[in-house]
Amino acid sequence: MRRLGKVLHISSMTGHLIVKARTVPRVGEKVYDGELRLVGSVFDIFGPVESPYVAVKPLHSLVKPVKTLFLSEPRRRKK
Repeated sequence: MRRLGKVLHISSMTGHLIVKARTVPRVGEKVYDGELRLVGSVFDIFGPVESPYVAVKPLHSLVKPVKTLFLSEPRRRKK
């Protein structure tokens, strides 16, 4: 698992989780919490190139607040 970053807040308009990213993910990539439960997927990447922010669209409303999010490791293709 790769660490995506820290959740800053939840958007009141859209319900998306706004994350200060440590690595730049791909749009649509699955996002997990610390207990390896699927939280949602990457919806948008915005902000400066040096320190991007990521909007994560959650699958459902979060009952338990999440502080840190993770990405799954990309699968390697066989040749």
